[in-house]
Amino acid sequence: QVPLVESGGGSVEAGGSLRLSCTTSGDAVSPRCMGWFRQAPGKEREGVAGIYIDGVTTFRAKSVAGRFFVSREKGKNTAFLQMADLKTEDTAMYYCVADCDIPLIGPMTSRGGWGQGTQVTVYS
Repeated sequence: QVPLVESGGGSVEAGGSLRLSCTTSGDAVSPRCMGWFRQAPGKEREGVAGIYIDGVTTFRAKSVAGRFFVSREKGKNTAFLQMADLKTEDTAMYYCVADCDIPLIGPMTSRGGWGQGTQVTVYS
């Protein structure tokens, strides 16, 4: 399991923006896939966005399309999730993951390796 360090998050008014970052610590090899899942109270964990090491192959959930953008320096160990036009329904704990898969069709999946999570709260 790759150690992950997450930052960003916090509380923001609806319509605002936040940026999450996630990096592997130590001498970990650059993960093939990095991304974020989120979980709101009483709801299942869902894949939000992910990106492969090529910096090109990405995934975004339909619920965040056009508002969230994932990026990563090619071959580097840090990924970013830029979140714009945030909505109250985006409120959740966001977990970075460095073991994920982006299928051609369907949602991003992960076998685990979660970060500690960072809270995002959007208020109206």
